[in-house]
Amino acid sequence: MAFIRITKEFKFEMAHALMGYDGPCKHIHGHSYELWVTIIGVPDADENSPKNGMVMDFGLLKNIVRKNIIEQFDHALVINKQTPDTTFASVHELFDKLMLVDYQPTSENMLIDFARRIKDKLPEEVKLHSLKLRETVTSVAEWYADDNE
Repeated sequence: MAFIRITKEFKFEMAHALMGYDGPCKHIHGHSYELWVTIIGVPDADENSPKNGMVMDFGLLKNIVRKNIIEQFDHALVINKQTPDTTFASVHELFDKLMLVDYQPTSENMLIDFARRIKDKLPEEVKLHSLKLRETVTSVAEWYADDNE
C-alpha cells in the first residue's frame, strides 16, 4: 500500500485590510493569490473502478475547493468584522462582495480558515495534507495537517 499526495492549484483575486496593523497593509489593497491544495491517500486499486489508480479525481477536488473557498473569496473584500465602521459596505454596490471574518485576514489565518472549510468535505479515504498560499511573488504561507493534529 503506497500513500500518494496529489496537488491542485487555484488562483483568485482578493482585497483585504489588516485592522490595527502598523504598516501600509492597514489600508485596503489586493493580491493575486495562488493556492495549492494537497491531499494524501492510497490510489484506488479496484480494476473495475473508473477511478482505478487515482487517489482522488482532480475534478472532485477542484469542485470542493471552488465551492468552499474560491467562489467565496475571489474578488471579495475581506476584513475583520471587528474593524470599526464597516457600515460603508451597505451604501454602495462596490462592496457587494464584502466578507466580514472572525479573524485578521492574513495569509496565515486564511489558511487555517481554508483548512476548516474543506477538511470535512473530502472523501473519507483521503486526508488534507497541506495548503500553500502565495500572497505575493516572494511571500508564501503554508499549513500542514501533521503540524495541526
